[in-house]
Amino acid sequence: MTNFIVFLTDDQGYGDLSCMGCSDFQTPNLDRMADEGARFTSWYSNSPVCSPSRAALLTGRYPGNAGVRQILAGHRTASGLPMGIPTIGSALQTLGYKTFMTGKWHLGLHPDSRPNAQGFDHWYGFMAGCIDYYSHIFYWGSNRGGPGQNPTHDLWEDNKEIWDNGSYFTEMITKKAVEYIRKAHSENVPFFLYVPYNAPHYPMHAPKEYMERFPNLPWDRQIMAAMLSAVDDSIGEILREVKQLGLAETTCSFFTSDNGPSRESRNWLDGNLDPYYGGISGGLKGHKFSLYEGGIRLPGIMHWPNHIPEKQVLDAPCASMDIFPTLLDIAGGDQTNFELDGINILPYILGNSDPSERPIYWEMGNQTAVREGPWKLTIN
Repeated sequence: MTNFIVFLTDDQGYGDLSCMGCSDFQTPNLDRMADEGARFTSWYSNSPVCSPSRAALLTGRYPGNAGVRQILAGHRTASGLPMGIPTIGSALQTLGYKTFMTGKWHLGLHPDSRPNAQGFDHWYGFMAGCIDYYSHIFYWGSNRGGPGQNPTHDLWEDNKEIWDNGSYFTEMITKKAVEYIRKAHSENVPFFLYVPYNAPHYPMHAPKEYMERFPNLPWDRQIMAAMLSAVDDSIGEILREVKQLGLAETTCSFFTSDNGPSRESRNWLDGNLDPYYGGISGGLKGHKFSLYEGGIRLPGIMHWPNHIPEKQVLDAPCASMDIFPTLLDIAGGDQTNFELDGINILPYILGNSDPSERPIYWEMGNQTAVREGPWKLTIN
């Protein structure tokens, strides 16, 4: 059976990979992943903000059909992804898979919305929208005085709160991912591993050794390069472990981001709107919170050695909600058992179909958008 890994970054723009045109820093491991598989030039998230886009990825549905239309609260009783809606994890569990999550959840803190209740056998990470990378404290909104909005420690493993103060969270995610892969391998079971990194979401933190790789970049760009280089190194470490365990040809991986780059003042302190400031959207209009292309059009890579053709560059519009039906088909599941808005894109990747004329829809507050073929309409 085929194993699956889904890598997700947070607030990463379309232009912030060297294989997507970034010229001031390199992402060699993700470039290699793309070179050995398929790179999508019209890959979309299903929302320009994190909770709805994550809900769509995990359920294969539009955010509204998944029950998550907006950014979810971070206090410890916050509701989120509803019970009863199948996720990739729960679907693969029924097919004999072990399922793991390590990283950022942001789909609710109520017991019914936590990863273990949504298809994951084991999980590690945090449940709110962001944390300090070293203290693992969620403190956004701490000066607002509302219930549950005080600084709150947010690091967990299988619903047990744990502490690891001083460790850099990107590296912590990776260490746990490797442990999970080894665990599944030792038990000789197929696995699904969901690895949602919180980088490069604010706060802008990176170890000194990564910052020192880019001494000639301005600070905002230097720390973005450092954070994404840490992610790139981490993905390389995970894929090397897969290869060393002899699982490379039986492991299918996806990489994408949840939405476009942030222009929020708490991200860059002064809210500078220079298009080069921090993360970049590769020349696309818009950013996080926007349904223009820069808010929802993102890097997309599929990697499955000796199963899909290498060095592919594919331009038909595809979306994160397509990951669920694609993995389900590869695993031998029956899509007719699920209510899915996404489609299986494996035939497209193998050259047997073209989804270009399928319409894809978005909503965000008072914004709506649709793309069909080469045409896109955005209404604000």
